[in-house]
Amino acid sequence: MAKIFCVANQKGGVGKTTSAVNLAAGLAKIGQRVLLVDLDPQGNATMGSGVDKRALELTVYDVLLENASIKEAAVHSEQVGYHVLGANRELSGAEIELVSLERRNERLKGALKAVDGDYDFVLVDCPPSLSMLTLNGLCAAHGVVVPMQCEYFALEGLTDLVNTIKQVHANMNPDLEIIGLLRVMFDPRTTLQQQVSDQLKEHFGDKVFDTVIPRNVRLAEAPSYGVPGVVFDPSAKGSKAFIAFAKEMVARIKKMRL
Repeated sequence: MAKIFCVANQKGGVGKTTSAVNLAAGLAKIGQRVLLVDLDPQGNATMGSGVDKRALELTVYDVLLENASIKEAAVHSEQVGYHVLGANRELSGAEIELVSLERRNERLKGALKAVDGDYDFVLVDCPPSLSMLTLNGLCAAHGVVVPMQCEYFALEGLTDLVNTIKQVHANMNPDLEIIGLLRVMFDPRTTLQQQVSDQLKEHFGDKVFDTVIPRNVRLAEAPSYGVPGVVFDPSAKGSKAFIAFAKEMVARIKKMRL
């Protein structure tokens, strides 16, 4: 049975897509079967996984409108070792089209049931807003991985996200929970970041992943080459951190009852 996780944060620019593609690549490197679902119309996770979003014949848009199955629309990216259900600008139109449809929040959930035995992990890269697309991701998921920077405004955004997850848990998906908080772009030399990190551990306890992703130039460079940092430069500090995070993720899931 595939474990389905949203990589989500309502605050933009916190490294959601970087975390999603590098976790997917890290999981693939340690032998897991992975599907990455790009729910952001910008298609950054698609391009960052070595897939040209402009050349896709079928995308997650077709899956949400039930014009195609995931088996038909997903492509295997040889460069990164996992499957990608890609997105492009077409997806922005899905918001409007889904409004009048039945089960509009559960389209992705229904589509993923058909490939339940094909993957160990399904990662959903959500847009930075509480939209119909994000709701589809949250309704389909077993849990949420929250990448966040250790800064003051990030704490405020986290409060909003936790409230959103509680609402979805109560009204749409009783299985949904926060799997863990991932500290990204971390610079231990900055006193404020260290203080916020300590606050997170104090408040959320073991919900904070042990792995910390450092601020790393190689991770930032990788998208311009169309691959995750884990593939672009496996020896970089950031890449090694994501491999460690993938291992921690697998270990954590084994302990949880999902």
